[in-house]
Formats: sequence, structure tokens, C-alpha cells
Amino acid sequence: MTRPPVTPAPSLSLDDGNTIPQLGYGLYKVPAADAARLSLEAIAIGYRHLDTAAFYANEEAVGEAVRSADVPREELFVTSKVWKDDNGYDSTLRAFDASMSRLGLATLDLYMIHWPVPSTDRYVDTWRALVRLQQEGRVRSIGVANFHAHHLERIIGETGVAPVVNQVELHPWLPQEELRAFDAEHGIRTEAWSPLARGRVLDTPLLGDLADKHGRTPAQVVLRWHIELGNIVIPKASSPERIRENLDVFDFALDDEDLAAIATLASGERTGRDPDFD
Repeated sequence: MTRPPVTPAPSLSLDDGNTIPQLGYGLYKVPAADAARLSLEAIAIGYRHLDTAAFYANEEAVGEAVRSADVPREELFVTSKVWKDDNGYDSTLRAFDASMSRLGLATLDLYMIHWPVPSTDRYVDTWRALVRLQQEGRVRSIGVANFHAHHLERIIGETGVAPVVNQVELHPWLPQEELRAFDAEHGIRTEAWSPLARGRVLDTPLLGDLADKHGRTPAQVVLRWHIELGNIVIPKASSPERIRENLDVFDFALDDEDLAAIATLASGERTGRDPDFD
């Protein structure tokens, strides 16, 4: 049975004039067989932001959910990404066409470079392709994922166009303070993937204490921490109960003492690869 909706995520402004819901449903490692059902569950609960990618192999199911949802298309925000094997100008344009065919949508809300892969030196040409797609009106906003500041400096310097979103690994162990500051200075919203450090950070006693203090779960405390920092955040979940729990973070707040305590968890530990070496 579909659960009643919870307080929806607010939308944040993007530097290109569009907006993005601050908390979305991340579909990394959600099997294609489950993705349509879980996406529809998320929409029914109150999500308006779905984050997929060519690499996730579930774009068809996500598009099916968007098309069949009892919510107008214009109220839903859909992200996809070009996989690193398709980096390059012409190959990116072909990859976008393939993604749109799988999604079955007329336009995309956000298209991103999934990884820069500096060893192949194709991410600037990939970015030029995204700029063209936006100019042609095929995608509303364009962004990047897993870009360090020097990757961002290069694409901005060589094209004159800054991404509106930079999606990176970000959690209490890896708060990305310097990168978030760089992004903010250049009008780029920082978006967090692996926002719970693949769940590993949730066993931290400090987060358990804060969860008890607020009558919440450790996951909700961490997601609220992201919201307080101003991050966009896309937690992944494989059950309706967890999908609902992840969105239910807009009716409480962390205080300065809570935020200072969570800041002590920073260690620089990653759960994924460093973009400079991928």
C-alpha cells in the first residue's frame, strides 16, 4: 500500500535560473527490475527528484515511472549522466541520445559528466557537448560529477561555462570543505553521493547519541546535516520504509553544538575512488 506523503524537500535555485529539489532518490545499484516500482513509491511519498545514470542500467525503468506517475512531468526533476567510457564530444552526443531513448522523455532536467577521467583527457570535449545540448534545449541544466577544483577550473577556463551542480562523494568522514567553498564561489551547487558513506558512518557512537537526542535515526541525522550545510543530497534506498525515512528530515534541525560535533568526524576517508586516479 502506498504510504501517505511526508514533507517534501525544498527546491534550491541553480545559477542558470532553474531549480532543483534539495533531496532526491538516488538509484545507484537499484536493480532495473525494482527501479520503476521504487521510483513510483518515492514519488508517492513526496520525492520530486530522481537521480539515475547510463551506468546504473535502470534508465528505462526510471523513465517508465516518470511517465506513469500521478504527478505532472514538470514537477519531477530527472538527472542522468554520461558514463566515462563515452567521454568525448561526438560520443557524448550519442550517449545522450541513447539515454533519452531509454528514458522515453522529451527533455532532461540535468545531464552530467559522470567522471572526468583525466588520464584520457576528454572531459573538456565532453563538457562542450553538454553545453551544446543545453543550448539546443534538449537538457535544462548541465553539471558534473566527481570533479576536483582543478578539473572545474579547466572546463570553466576553456569554455567559459560553469556547471550548475558538482556531484561528489560527501559525508561526515569526507565533508569536502574546500571543494564546497570553491563550488559556492563559482555559483555551483554541491551534491552529495554516498551521503551516508555507504551506511558505514551510521555506526558511529556520536551519531547514535545525536539520533537519541532528536528522536531520529542516525541516517536522518546525517541527511539533516547535509541539508544544514546546503548540500543537495541523493540517498539510495531499496525499501519503501527506508525511502520514506530518508525524506522525513524537514521537520527538525541540528543546532550549532550538533554540527560542531559532527565536524569532528572528518577523516578524509573515501568509500569510492579519487577522481584524479580513475
